[in-house]
Amino acid sequence: MEKGKIKTGIFGGSFNPIHIGHLALANYLCEYSELDEIWFLVSPHNPLKEQTDLWDDNLRLELVKLAIADYPKFRASDFEFHLPRPSYMVSTLDALQKAYPEREFTLIIGADNWAIFPRWYKAEKILAKHHIMVYPRPGYEVDASTLPSSVQLVNTPLLEISSTFIRQALAEGRDVRYFLHPAVDEQLKRIKQES
Repeated sequence: MEKGKIKTGIFGGSFNPIHIGHLALANYLCEYSELDEIWFLVSPHNPLKEQTDLWDDNLRLELVKLAIADYPKFRASDFEFHLPRPSYMVSTLDALQKAYPEREFTLIIGADNWAIFPRWYKAEKILAKHHIMVYPRPGYEVDASTLPSSVQLVNTPLLEISSTFIRQALAEGRDVRYFLHPAVDEQLKRIKQES
């Protein structure tokens, strides 16, 4: 890692919605790795995909902002909202590097994504130009001895919570307040009352 640069983790996802699993993982990485900050990079709706259960882009971004407001090492980012679509991670990372030369970006992905990483668009270019942190996911073994030098396996706690579970629980009218940041839970309740 380059000296003097702000070590910034890129945690991309739909965050549909953001939940305590996302927050705990990012919190752990900020406190127990070399990262100075983590940016929650909210993925915009991909017009080429049928994503009927994907909440509005700005709502998902707003919920991320509410969830991370009280932790100074987190930032919500709509950077991909302003890139040509579909946005590929290689293009996003290149654009970020150009826009923020004072930062060194590390891509944060789960072991499930690492398993299919060779199928990512221009995967070799990402490996050649950027750092990657891989966190564990149940059912996906990663052999650290086989990883390229730009890839680091991090031993984060396993919290198996999915956004799908949250959306389903909310649709069923269940109270899942402890799976969400209190500000996110309050905002979702407010939206439900107004609709």
